[in-house]
Amino acid sequence: MFTPDARQSGSFMIGGDLEVTRLGFGAMRITGKGIWGEPADRAAALATLRRLPELGINFVDTADAYGPFVSEDLIREALHPYTDTIIATKGGHTRHGPDIWKPVGNPDYLQQCVLMSMRRLGVERIDLWQLHRVGPDCTPERQFEAIAAMRAQGLIRHVGLSEVTVEMIERARLYFPVATVQNRFNLVNRYSEDVLDYCTKENIGFIPWAPLAAGSLTKGDTLLTRLASEKGVQPGQIALAWLLRRAPVMLPIPGTSSPDHLADNAAAAAIELSHEEFQQLDNDGRAEWASRNGA
Repeated sequence: MFTPDARQSGSFMIGGDLEVTRLGFGAMRITGKGIWGEPADRAAALATLRRLPELGINFVDTADAYGPFVSEDLIREALHPYTDTIIATKGGHTRHGPDIWKPVGNPDYLQQCVLMSMRRLGVERIDLWQLHRVGPDCTPERQFEAIAAMRAQGLIRHVGLSEVTVEMIERARLYFPVATVQNRFNLVNRYSEDVLDYCTKENIGFIPWAPLAAGSLTKGDTLLTRLASEKGVQPGQIALAWLLRRAPVMLPIPGTSSPDHLADNAAAAAIELSHEEFQQLDNDGRAEWASRNGA
């Protein structure tokens, strides 16, 4: 019986010393509707997490805001102790209900985020802690100072940022090495192309969230649907293969609460795109992005 192996996607060294499989797992979808509360099927969510090692996935991305707290709690229940698994989490987003997100950058709050994530995950240090958003309530520099202090204290091994510009990355790098950047990016959402290019040049891991989105390219007779049919795979798997080929620092984290869907995502690591296939997909994705934005 064929078992997909995400390790076919290759590996990347976060911060130069933390090796992860490039095709990882995003743990937002193991919570309830609106990323709020417990999952509809708790047993399936736990089964999904427990299947990660079998599929060669050793990089899990979560956040204290997922649930809130639910995702981190489930990860600990399913995977602790994390023998060969790297758990990355985020803080800096408060939750006031389903689909409601409010960023807060107060240094005291950020420290609470880190300490509480450590407790929920059952770790003495967070391997990769990411600022979920740069909060509007104080200057970015105050937030970066607080994060640098926690890194110096040994609470955080590596630091990442989420939804930031190149200019913000460079401001943060005055306080600590930026190991990863997590911005929305996929075949048809290209607003972070400059950030991805910067990360590639600087060897900063780039974690694209919403990696499976492909818009109208999944409908009708398009190159994406034709390639999927020819290769006997799903359009979403082609979209993941495209991401993996786009840049060596790319670390896609498709999420799901289904063990079967997880296996489908992992199987994308084995899909090979020719240069011509990759380039035409890139062109089609850019065209849709341009049409959406009136370019």
